[in-house]
Amino acid sequence: METSVAMNALIFLGAAIIMVPLVRKLGLSSVIGYILGGIIVGPFVLKLTGRDSDDIMHATEFGVVMLLFLVGLELEPKKFWSIRKKILGLGLSQMLLTIIILFGIFYVANWRPEQAFVAAVCFAMSSTAIVLQTLKEKDLYRTDAGQSSFSILLFQDMAVIPILALLPVLANKTESDETQVLLQYLPEWLQPFSIIFGVALLIFLGKFIFVPFLRFVSRSGMNELLTASSLFLVIGVSELMVAAGLSAALGAFLAGVMLANSEFRHELESQIEPFKGLLLAVFFVSVGSTINFQVIGQDPIFIFTTAFLVLVVKFAVLFAIGKFYKMKIDQTFILAFALSQIGEFAFVLITFSTNIYLLSPQLNAQLLAITAITMCITPLLFLVYEKFLEPKFHNSNAVDEDENGPIKEQKIIIVGFGHFGSTVGRLLRANGVEATVLDHDPDRVTLLRENGFKVYYGDATKPGMLRSAGAATADLLVICLDDPERNKFVLEYARKNFPQLKIFVRAKNRLDAYDFLNNGVENIYRETLGTAVDMAVDVLQATGMRRYAARRMGNRFLVIDKASTRRLAKEQSKDHVTFTMKQSLELEAELLADDNISFGENRWKDIED
Repeated sequence: METSVAMNALIFLGAAIIMVPLVRKLGLSSVIGYILGGIIVGPFVLKLTGRDSDDIMHATEFGVVMLLFLVGLELEPKKFWSIRKKILGLGLSQMLLTIIILFGIFYVANWRPEQAFVAAVCFAMSSTAIVLQTLKEKDLYRTDAGQSSFSILLFQDMAVIPILALLPVLANKTESDETQVLLQYLPEWLQPFSIIFGVALLIFLGKFIFVPFLRFVSRSGMNELLTASSLFLVIGVSELMVAAGLSAALGAFLAGVMLANSEFRHELESQIEPFKGLLLAVFFVSVGSTINFQVIGQDPIFIFTTAFLVLVVKFAVLFAIGKFYKMKIDQTFILAFALSQIGEFAFVLITFSTNIYLLSPQLNAQLLAITAITMCITPLLFLVYEKFLEPKFHNSNAVDEDENGPIKEQKIIIVGFGHFGSTVGRLLRANGVEATVLDHDPDRVTLLRENGFKVYYGDATKPGMLRSAGAATADLLVICLDDPERNKFVLEYARKNFPQLKIFVRAKNRLDAYDFLNNGVENIYRETLGTAVDMAVDVLQATGMRRYAARRMGNRFLVIDKASTRRLAKEQSKDHVTFTMKQSLELEAELLADDNISFGENRWKDIED
């Protein structure tokens, strides 16, 4: 069946929409649903996809690029530098041991040496997309195993560059179109240093171009421009790194690290996340659709034996590495199960090796089938771990963090840092309490960051913004926006999606307080109440009342007013009252009557005291 690229994309999305909810109901990973959907709609079952399915797969590999960009945003440069030994130690040992063992096995099995080496190198790779997606989905990313997995994957991404340079030498080719450095405008003597030049240029752009550019765009107040700018940066940096001889994924990761300290970190996360999720979903579906069942049927014993052998070897190597680095037994199992599959970069390396005649077309098809099969098996391995091994480990999800570990999310999030929110933030900071602050005014964000505040640009009313700011792991949410309706929107979204949060909310007046109380919020702060009471206390002192007595009267008034507000809020909820101006005045009169009753009997006694 011949279909267009658009039709193939439509079919892939449809398969994802149908299959993922089904497998999630069975308690399985969404990745399984994506891959199963791809198998069903692929050319060997329903035959709904056409010849352009490979083009879609290559296009959606950009989802991996976006994924690494988002991972980079979570790592500040200092933290990245602090785990360099972990990246080099874990990554290098995994790659070398896996390549040596697999090469030896393939060589003994009478493979040609160059074919054995290419297969071993390709199979040493693991899937960044599947591993990070699964770890985040199961809330394992910040565990010791999650961080070790990330370190190994990052090293593998960096290793792709020298591997691509080595393969043409192995094939007796001095140069290949796929590996040519595209910075042809550099002098010849500078071209060997193009990678260093590309990284240095990226650091310069991140510090002096990207952030001022985003500030300029944010002042327009148009969210669609900021979305376009986010995509422009990721795509542009990826192409720049390809031109410098680096992989697009690694370049995107470095760009994320460069922007991790900027005020736009959380805004970029919320803008890129939907595109990343969509592209990764179609990518996984396309992986399922590329499994060639004809090739498998021709020699199933070879295909499945090799796939099983690769899984066992990689599991054993990863388990040994985990034990050598003294990881806990449960974390070691997670690491071994997570990375035992072959990764998406193997598709690139296998195809490239075939183009330079290192692999035959038949072996190419077999290796691609083996790669896809192992990617399908990984979610099932996680299922085995969860059902049979995890119950034996009481602390399998415990987070092991130290000074060289992952970034610890702030436990307090303040939304809105205007006159009201900044007072809250300044008092917290003065007492050594740090918070993640979100504000939608780019000029204010710039000013506050220049004065040492940890403030990020972002609109908290946009879906995903709170999640990007760490709401899923935070304890307290302080909502201080000027607009009461926006406060209510953020409140409802937070209560629905992050039920663990203890919420403190700013209310413009008593009527807003009624709404918040009836929505189950206990910590409400009317911006006019405290200031008005302070003024009344000063007026009482000016009439001759003693300072202590006036302050005592003010505190008592606050207690009575809050109690009355709660009682009236319950009446509003019971009678389903929509307040008009007349009804508001009637409630005001009722409050005044409460004041007369509460204060009348003891007023002179308090003054005499």
